[in-house]
Amino acid sequence: MSNELPKSIADYIAGSNAHDPDACAACFTDDAVVIDEGRERKGFADIRAWKEEVTGKYRATVEVVAAAKANGRTIVTGRVSGNFPGSPVNLRYAFTLRGDKIARLEIVP
Repeated sequence: MSNELPKSIADYIAGSNAHDPDACAACFTDDAVVIDEGRERKGFADIRAWKEEVTGKYRATVEVVAAAKANGRTIVTGRVSGNFPGSPVNLRYAFTLRGDKIARLEIVP
């Protein structure tokens, strides 16, 4: 299903599954915002640090189970497996794109 996603989103998921914070961060605009685990990260450096932190902590992989467009966003439901209680879980990734990059990502259960 990820081949139906916009390139930056597909690349972000591929980078996440490869545990590559640099590849993930490259998918975002310089002023992007990520909201995950109740925290907000802003800008390239903060987003890269976040991705490195969660990659080391959870070693998670994402399997895309659904994708839809709504209100100018691409909503991806991913089955996330990793080193955390309750694994695997379904999470919703709400991506907002600007041009060919991710400008905003909100991750919620």
